[in-house]
Amino acid sequence: MNYYETWVDLLPGVKDLEFTDAVDRYLSKLTEMGRIEGFSIKRRKFGFGPEVLGEFNITMSVKDLAQLDSAFMIVAERDGEIEKLHAAVFSKVCNYKSALYRDFPDEVRKR
Repeated sequence: MNYYETWVDLLPGVKDLEFTDAVDRYLSKLTEMGRIEGFSIKRRKFGFGPEVLGEFNITMSVKDLAQLDSAFMIVAERDGEIEKLHAAVFSKVCNYKSALYRDFPDEVRKR
C-alpha cells in the first residue's frame, strides 16, 4: 500500500468540523470512484508535533502509483463535481505540505 500524506493548517475563521466534513465528502467520492482505497483525517493532539507540519494530517491510501496518478488526473481536470468538492477543501487551508510513503518492506522485496 502507498500513502499520500498531506499536512495543512486552517485559514483564519475556518471551523474545524466544516473543514473535516468537506474533506470527508471529497475523499469519500474519490474512494467510491475507485481512485483511492481509503483515507483518514487526523489532528495534532495537545500541540505535539513539529511546527513545520500542519495541525491536520490527511492520509490517502492507494494500491499503487497508477491508482494515485488516476486520482491526480481526475482532480487535475478542475471540472464537475470533483472540482467543487476539491475547492471546498483547498479554499479552507494554508501551509500545505505533502509526502509519499509506502509499506515497508515492500511485497516484492527479496531478502
